[in-house]
Amino acid sequence: MAALAPPVAAIRVAVRRALTGLPADGPVLVACSGGADSLALAAATAFVAPRLGLRAGLVTVDHGLQEGSAERAGSVARWAVEVGLDPVEAVPVTVAGRPGGPEAAAREARYQALLDAARRHDATALLVGHTRDDQAETVLLALTRGAGPRGLAGMPERRELAGVPLLRPLLDVTRDETRKACAALGLTPWEDPHNADPSYARARVRTEVLPVLLRALGPGVLDNLARTARLVAADTAALDDLAAAALAAPPLEASPGDGPVGDGVVAVPAGVRAVDGGLSVAALAVLPTAVRTRVLLAWARELGASPAALSHRHVAALEALVTDWRGQGATHLPGGLRVARRAGRLFPLGGGPG
Repeated sequence: MAALAPPVAAIRVAVRRALTGLPADGPVLVACSGGADSLALAAATAFVAPRLGLRAGLVTVDHGLQEGSAERAGSVARWAVEVGLDPVEAVPVTVAGRPGGPEAAAREARYQALLDAARRHDATALLVGHTRDDQAETVLLALTRGAGPRGLAGMPERRELAGVPLLRPLLDVTRDETRKACAALGLTPWEDPHNADPSYARARVRTEVLPVLLRALGPGVLDNLARTARLVAADTAALDDLAAAALAAPPLEASPGDGPVGDGVVAVPAGVRAVDGGLSVAALAVLPTAVRTRVLLAWARELGASPAALSHRHVAALEALVTDWRGQGATHLPGGLRVARRAGRLFPLGGGPG
């Protein structure tokens, strides 16, 4: 019996690790465009899932942005049926008219289609084929955009997408390995021309920036960028937990006056909520900046501000009500929300002290 090609083995091990422990009461669904990364992932899942007692299916999304896209989606779906994946869907979506640039609009349409498919089939998880190369590109893009720790943390191996686990089993696998795995399995992946289109920022990073870094600094660049993402992600998760604990703690029994930050501030409990509503300025002021900004971001979302629309600018304006108080007016948040400071508290207008 011929030896298993190392890239095929590596991808199967990664998929097994991601699928182990998932409940068997619904299928896992692989998002597959027909490119090397997602094709290798789908082939590995078709092999591994049944051996773990799991059903595995596939969803391919037709964005309708290129000639022949419907035929290509149909070809991916037929292949999936042949290798035993079930359920299998080819889902057309409309990208035009969605907010943001073409990349963001296509991504939004794709993930909505995947989420809808997961709900239709009661899927226990969605699998996507992002690789170590994709992670490195994500970190570089985040760095150039000033995205901060959350952006530098890159893509997590697992996150919740509206209640459905989204898994990325291949973040420790290179793009070259997925291509070699496809070749070893006799699969012919589709090369998306958008991946080399210089009008897209990620394509420029992929075809121009990363090759320069690899030539100048060596092949360890990919590993180092991916490791940076893992380390920052761990720190970010710890800070997020501290912020969540501060918001979840019981309300404070009293709120200090509205003097400048530092006047009469004493040690306060970890909680930041005031018993009569809003957030205590004094409690916020003594938190480390990294925790305080996360508390304010989470609170803004709690008030109803759209996570997609909230930016660093909004959080900085909220923080100024705490750390740079000069009697300024209310801070405006997405969705028509306003937050003011009064009597030592931050509160949304329409509630709080008069």
